[in-house]
Amino acid sequence: MNPTLFEIGVAIFMLAVSIALVVWFFRYTAAASGRRMIHMLTHAGVNPEVAWQGDNEAIMRDVRSRCLRCRSEDLCDRWLAGKVEGDNSFCPNAQIFRMLTRTTGRIAP
Repeated sequence: MNPTLFEIGVAIFMLAVSIALVVWFFRYTAAASGRRMIHMLTHAGVNPEVAWQGDNEAIMRDVRSRCLRCRSEDLCDRWLAGKVEGDNSFCPNAQIFRMLTRTTGRIAP
């Protein structure tokens, strides 16, 4: 076998594995962000199903986008777990969550 063809095959295989890992990573972070957003909505007292209905759909797309770009994931996870005191003012969606709580009504704890 020609070493050049073998090297090309290995390079193509490595590229395919690299692309698969990048795709997996982005899907994983998007799923974790989605779970975090749902947990934060619930913690704020907003029913996530109600939040996505009617006029709120555009707002929720914006909320989702902010969650995906958020750089406070670790703090958010610790806060949601009760390991950090205080309010959720670190969250870029905190005001929107408060507004949704007022407009959709609080869910029962």
